[in-house]
This record gives sequence, C-alpha cells and structure tokens, in this order.
Amino acid sequence: MRRAIVMGGSFAGLLAARVLADHAEEVVVVDPDGADGSGQGAPHRRQLHALLSMGHAQLDRWLPGITEELVAGGAQVGRGPQVQYYVDGVLKACLPDNTLLGATRPFLEERVRRRVLALPQVTVVTAQVRDLIFDGARVRGVRVLPARDTARPDDLADLNGDLVVDAMGRSSRLGTWLAGHGWDSPPMERMKVDLGYATATFDRGDELPGTVVAHATPGPANGYEQRLSEPGALVAVEGNRWSVVLVGYGDYRPGRDPEAFLRRMRRCVAPLREVADRCRWDGDVETFHFPESRRRDFTRLGRFPGGLVAVGDAVASVNPVYGQGLTLATLAASSLSAHLRSGASPQAPAWDYFRRLGVVVDAAWKVSAVADLAQPHVTGPYPPGYRLLRWVGDKVVEASVIDRAVNEEFMAVVNMRKHPRALTSPRLLLRTARVLTGTH
Repeated sequence: MRRAIVMGGSFAGLLAARVLADHAEEVVVVDPDGADGSGQGAPHRRQLHALLSMGHAQLDRWLPGITEELVAGGAQVGRGPQVQYYVDGVLKACLPDNTLLGATRPFLEERVRRRVLALPQVTVVTAQVRDLIFDGARVRGVRVLPARDTARPDDLADLNGDLVVDAMGRSSRLGTWLAGHGWDSPPMERMKVDLGYATATFDRGDELPGTVVAHATPGPANGYEQRLSEPGALVAVEGNRWSVVLVGYGDYRPGRDPEAFLRRMRRCVAPLREVADRCRWDGDVETFHFPESRRRDFTRLGRFPGGLVAVGDAVASVNPVYGQGLTLATLAASSLSAHLRSGASPQAPAWDYFRRLGVVVDAAWKVSAVADLAQPHVTGPYPPGYRLLRWVGDKVVEASVIDRAVNEEFMAVVNMRKHPRALTSPRLLLRTARVLTGTH
C-alpha cells in the first residue's frame, strides 16, 4: 500500500496504525484531537481499565519493551498472589503464573501514542472525518474537515488512500455513511445491561504491600446479587496511587458522592476496606453510565466495499466490567495483520479479516452475555443453550474458588487466552465435579 488511513487516534486506532506501518509507505491517522491526544477522547477513559493478559501479550508483541517503559514510569505489574480475585467475598485459589498490569488508561495511551507516532511511516492529520469517498465498489479515501476554530463547512478536503480503517468507537458513523452511498449498514446486536460505574483515586502507601490488584464480584452462592456481595476492584497504578472502581446495575449504580463511595468500599472485600480506612483521596469521583453492549456483524452483509475495515468499539463494545475492551483492540490489530500478511489485497472486501475478528468478538460476547444474563434486569437475547451454559458456568465458578487447576482454566478464558468452549471440555467438567463432591 502507498497510504493507509485510520479514522480515530484512540487505543484501537493507534494499534491499527502500528500494524499498518508494516504494510504501507504512509499511515495517516485522522483525529480531531491531533497528535497529543489532548481532547476528551473516549468518555470513559478516566475510569479504571484492565489490560487482560492476552492484551498485555499482544501489546508487547507490537511494541516490544513497552512493559519495561511503563514500569519505569511508575506502572505496577502484579504477579501470583499480588493479583487477588474474590467471588462472594471469598478469595479464589492463587495462580502463581498470573500477571496483570496496573496503569491508568491515559498513562497507557500516552506511551502507546508516543511509540506509534515515532514510526517514520505514521503521521497525524488534525481533522474530522465527514464522509467516505468511493471509487465504484471500493473506498478510496475520506473527506475531512480541518479541526480548527476558523474552519467552515466548505473547507472539506479529500484524503486518498488504499485502505481506510474505522477506529471511531461506539459513536462511529460508518453505517450512516455506507447507507448514504447505497450500501447496507452492518447489522447491530444489542444487549441492555444498564451498568453504572465510578472510579476514585487514593494515595498509595504501605497499607497493602502484597497487593497490586484486588477484584471482587458476586457469584452463584449469593445468586449474583450485587447488594449481598459488593462488586468492585482496586489496582495499584502509576504515581503511587490506588485506582478504585465500584460498579452496579440499575438503581444500584454508584454516584459521585465521596461519602457514599467510601461506605460502599467498606462493604466490599478487605483490600478495598483497608484503602477506604487508611488512604487519602486524590481527586473527585468519576462516573459513567453504560446502557448496553453492542456488536456490529459485518459477516452477515451480502456485499461490502473493498478498501475498508473496522476495529475496536466500532465493531464491538461489550460490558466494561469484564475488562475486555482494550484486549479486543489489540486482537483486532493482530487480526488485521494476519489478514494483510496472508496476501489479501487491501482494495478487495476484507471478508477474511471480519471472519477472523468475528471469532474473537463472538468469544468475548459469549463470556459477557452469559454473565450479564445472571442479572435479573437483563432479559436477553439469550444465546443458544443458555440454561445449560449458565448451570455449567456456575459450577465451574464454584470449583474455581477452591481448586487451582479449575481456576487456571477459568482465568485463561477470562483473560481471553482461551475460547469459552474450554469451560465445557470433558476434562474440566470432570475435575469440577470431583472438586465439588470432594473426590479429587
């Protein structure tokens, strides 16, 4: 390719640009925030984010040495017993090889942006994309409006390219633009979850020397009832701080009141209670409402223009409580790389890419959907075999609390290292049965 164009400079867009730098003479990132990313960006970017172990591995693959750079800047890496998962208030079996990176999303994005924009092939255009440009059955570029105070509607300019990548997130207008040029919009599946979450930051001292991550969720013992088992998490992040998130569904969503936030922390597991009692506030409580999970299924379209793909939340935005978003972005970049390395023409419809990515998205959706449907207010759509999946899932969760082997398999799925079908393997189900009946 001579030129590839990425619409959006968020985490997903930056990783797509990194991959495209291996295949194009020039990669242009079009972003109204410009090269420094100083704009608001994703509305939830200041909330606590998780980079699952698969996402961490993919990030190191595309940006070698990034972990060491992040740690040098103050990020924390939790290993083994430093990463603690609680279900119904009970600490799960420890996984000695488990690792998790502790850093805020702005800190992570800043370093990723710096590395990607340092590539000689990558440049940034400060502008807003207003439409696609077509040449017959393929997209040949985008129409942009310069993002400056003096810009006028007639200042639109054409930017030509061999491949256009939609990294515009949940609010992507790709479907509208396709329809405006006579193409079908990708079908969208929705699941209403009505989730609210709130993040606060505290000064970090020596109060929890053996903890980098503590994560608490309600489980089958309490019927997944959030009022009986307070859900929340804390992560040690850069700047000697704790980042604490509380979550809740429906009318149990956390608010901005600091005292109410502390009261909920004190109803959570011991590490969060310790921080609530001993640590000083650093800033305000940030809240965000996530009404629904969404995914656009490009593989269900009968036809699609060449020269166009989508990544990140523009394809799928799932319940953030499971921490899959950043990892999905890394896997979309890797799927795009595999597609281009296969010898596929960037100017042809990218069916192979969308099929590859669809496997990853479907796995993430299955994990989040089955878990979300345990909440009484979530009413579907139900996946095929949901009742059996839910029953099996409950048993595996119960066994994972007390058995390391079951927990290793369970966390491999949670961390997106294995497909959810691993949780229904005969070997794991037999182990689960033996653990729960005391015969292992």
